[in-house]
Amino acid sequence: MRAMRVRLLYFAVLRDITGKSEAVVEVPDGTRAADIWRRLRQQHQELAGYEKPPLAALNEMYVTSEAPLHDGDELAFIPPVAGG
Repeated sequence: MRAMRVRLLYFAVLRDITGKSEAVVEVPDGTRAADIWRRLRQQHQELAGYEKPPLAALNEMYVTSEAPLHDGDELAFIPPVAGG
């Protein structure tokens, strides 16, 4: 199976949890946004309770978590924000 590289962008609380604003990851061909979210949940205990992925943007366009990724894509998970 062919590997591809995807650039991940982290915003708000996700940036705080991961300790970085972006990363490049290698994933197998056929990976979906939901697969990346599952991987993040496994790597960061603080995300373990968030089974459903937050809003996702693929190449600056909102997509569902089932969106397939391609080599060179940019994926951002946009967490909900609280405030008043």
